[in-house]
Amino acid sequence: MAQGGILAFGDPDGYAAAFGDSRIDLTITAAGDFRAQLTWLHLKYIGVYRCCENLTRIGYISLSPEPTFLSFPIGAASAVSAGVSVRNGDVVFHSRGERIHQRFDGVCQWGLLALSAEHFARCSKALTGQPILSPLASKVIRLSRTEQSRFRSLFMHACRLAESGKITELPEVARPLEDELLHTIVHCLVGHEADETPRASRHHADVMVRFEEALCKYVDQKPSMPRLCADIGVAERTLRMCCAEFLGLSPTRYLLLRRLNKARSALRRADSSTTSVAEIARDHHFLELGRFAVTYRIAFGESPSVTLHRDPRA
Repeated sequence: MAQGGILAFGDPDGYAAAFGDSRIDLTITAAGDFRAQLTWLHLKYIGVYRCCENLTRIGYISLSPEPTFLSFPIGAASAVSAGVSVRNGDVVFHSRGERIHQRFDGVCQWGLLALSAEHFARCSKALTGQPILSPLASKVIRLSRTEQSRFRSLFMHACRLAESGKITELPEVARPLEDELLHTIVHCLVGHEADETPRASRHHADVMVRFEEALCKYVDQKPSMPRLCADIGVAERTLRMCCAEFLGLSPTRYLLLRRLNKARSALRRADSSTTSVAEIARDHHFLELGRFAVTYRIAFGESPSVTLHRDPRA
């Protein structure tokens, strides 16, 4: 039975956990209170997600290995996915179980489709004679204006049904919608020119995955650049080039913002009657409290003490 609805979030952690077996770890890079709205619709073979976010951010996406995934910016938003610019109207066809950096430089809306890989292969083979399988490396599909219009119209129709709250009462609508979505996706992917990922970019993507894996070893720590580069197995110049391409930041700046985001999450969760800003700063390897407070205010537009004393129910 089809199910759907809308979820609203006031913190990146809760939002990141709302994508089921896939995960999106967000590093907020702008001041302000994070707000996100997730419209979701689960059909028999397709999961439909419309994501609306209000702040500049970098997302490290870990996709579940089973489904076939497509992602795409909506409206005026444009994205950088694995170092490649993705314009409004483009679709990213993801590799299986991909781990990838996605960056938006402002208020954004984007869509995600999760298709049963087995059913999609059967459906595409029935329609074209050949099954469509996830690529070995993600591809950016540049759709024509007609394809863009059809694809977006069906996607938004699915989202409106989810937002209406009536999708469970309309099984006669859900099945034709799912079939039409599948047929449209097959049409968009078959015989269509795609931007192949150059070998150098695939190498850089592998470096960035190893970079994230290395950072996980140093949770709440401040590793040196030589130590990080040794763990990743690349020269510092290579890591800096990859971070500029994928994140738009230096590795040290990204490290700092990750630690600040983790400290902000801890401040939001903490009980202000039993926890101090100094404790949380030390836990996240900020040893100079005054400098931490100034850096935190610049990053998020408020002092850490304001975050700590805010009512978490707000």
